[in-house]
Amino acid sequence: MHSYDRHNPLMALLDIEKPIILAPMAGVNTPALTAAVSNAGGLGSYGVGAMNADAARKTIREIRALTSKPFNINVFCHAPATADEAVEREWIDWLVPHFAKFGATPPEHLKEIYKSFMVDEAMATVLLEEKPAVVSFHFGLPAQSVIAALKGEGIKLLATATNLSEAGQVAAAGIDAIVAQGVEAGGHRGVFDPEADDELGTFALTRLLASKFDLPIIAAGGIMDGAGIAAALALGAQAAQLGTAFVACPETSTDEGYRRALLGDAAYRTTLTKAISGRRARSMANQFTELGVDTAAPATPDYPIAYDVGKALHAAAKAKGEYGYGAQWAGQAAALARALPAAELVAQLEAELKACVKGLSERCGI
Repeated sequence: MHSYDRHNPLMALLDIEKPIILAPMAGVNTPALTAAVSNAGGLGSYGVGAMNADAARKTIREIRALTSKPFNINVFCHAPATADEAVEREWIDWLVPHFAKFGATPPEHLKEIYKSFMVDEAMATVLLEEKPAVVSFHFGLPAQSVIAALKGEGIKLLATATNLSEAGQVAAAGIDAIVAQGVEAGGHRGVFDPEADDELGTFALTRLLASKFDLPIIAAGGIMDGAGIAAALALGAQAAQLGTAFVACPETSTDEGYRRALLGDAAYRTTLTKAISGRRARSMANQFTELGVDTAAPATPDYPIAYDVGKALHAAAKAKGEYGYGAQWAGQAAALARALPAAELVAQLEAELKACVKGLSERCGI
């Protein structure tokens, strides 16, 4: 038993051997990646927020065929989108010249491309029937009846919080652990209210939550190596959640443009944008994120309605060899990414963590 797991109730709760949790990574994750992280002793995760219930069931079964270890299924708990035809029409019209660069036209009408878990009874049924070891919530919390039903099946629950108020709601709801998502994190901000973001950094947030709540804390955002995990543990977290660190793994479905950007100079600059999906998310800066800072840009449609045209523009550009209109989600330390197989990366992270803990003990005489 290592020094970092001697008194770690979260690791016992989740039945994992290493304090390393894969972020759900909806869009580039695969069952192979999720299973590889779990098989290596961490907690593999898979985001099904962009899937329907049938696809989620199929995915859970595919992961289960690859690992007997616990894994986490993540769902999105955002408020269902509010359609506004005038806003959507103006946004589509504004993007027409960008589609034209690639000989394409945008969709005539936009749709809500996937359901929120808040209203997706079929997805809740799948989780209750398939019983993944862990279920996590992003963007908010589902009804208390759903939480009680999942807990009644023995499923452990995690939820993202980006500030003290959200963490208080997570604790009051009976969730088993809090994912402290700092503003450095790649992908969508987990804020409950997309119009109110305190933008707390991972270190500050982790320390605040560890000091204020008895629940285990999982630090997330900008953590890319064992030293980052050690720092999170030192601040009071019991595990670290890493996403960008795994994007370049060969098990992901990351396209060549995204992978090339992550392993190149583009990784040194990330930015928060709502232009791609309609909700603020951290991406490597690219041609699509630049649209979000254009002062001539009209209002962005609601999430995930805006994502409908965002995905269409990316597909049109990608078909012509241009990858700069993709959702290249990445955290602020993206330039530390390594293109290693997932199991090797988990082993390397643990080795770095152990070396960091040992070095700190020697320097401080602990």
